[in-house]
Amino acid sequence: MCGRYTLRTDLREIAKQFGVTEVPSMTPRYNISPTQEVAIIKVTDEAQGREMDLYRWGLIPSWAKDPSIGSKMINARAETVAEKPSFREALKRRRGLIPADGFYEWARAGSRKQPYYFRMKNEQPFAFAGLWESWQSDGERINSCTIITTEANELLRQVHE
Repeated sequence: MCGRYTLRTDLREIAKQFGVTEVPSMTPRYNISPTQEVAIIKVTDEAQGREMDLYRWGLIPSWAKDPSIGSKMINARAETVAEKPSFREALKRRRGLIPADGFYEWARAGSRKQPYYFRMKNEQPFAFAGLWESWQSDGERINSCTIITTEANELLRQVHE
C-alpha cells in the first residue's frame, strides 16, 4: 500500500517523459500525503491526447454523498479493483498515471515504525497506475484520484506490513 510518496522532479521534465504539452504549477514535494493535490496524467476527449492536472489524492466516487469518503480511498487493490463499486466505473473510463520518483513504506521496529524510501536504481521518475473521478454537489466540484496497488513483491515484502 502506498501511503506517502515523493515527486521532486520538475513537472516540465515529467511532461517531456510522458508526452504532455501543458504543465500545471507544482513545487517539488518530499512527503506527499493523502488528501493533498497530486499530479495526474490522463487522456480525455477534450484534451485530444494526454494532459496533466492536479487532483486530490483519495478517490471520491461521483455518486458519494460526502466527499470525506475520499480520505479512505487512497489506494485501489489491483486484485479487487474491478469488483469494488467505488472503483468499477473509473476503471472502465477514467484511468491515469500518477508520476513519482519514490515512495515510503514503514516497517515495525518494536513499538515504532521505521520509514524506508524506495526509488528506481537510476533515480528516474516513474508512474503509479491510477484512477480518477470528478465529484459534484451544490456547485462544488472536486477532482480526485487513487493509486492502484498490488501485493508486495519479494523486495518490499520485507518491509511492507
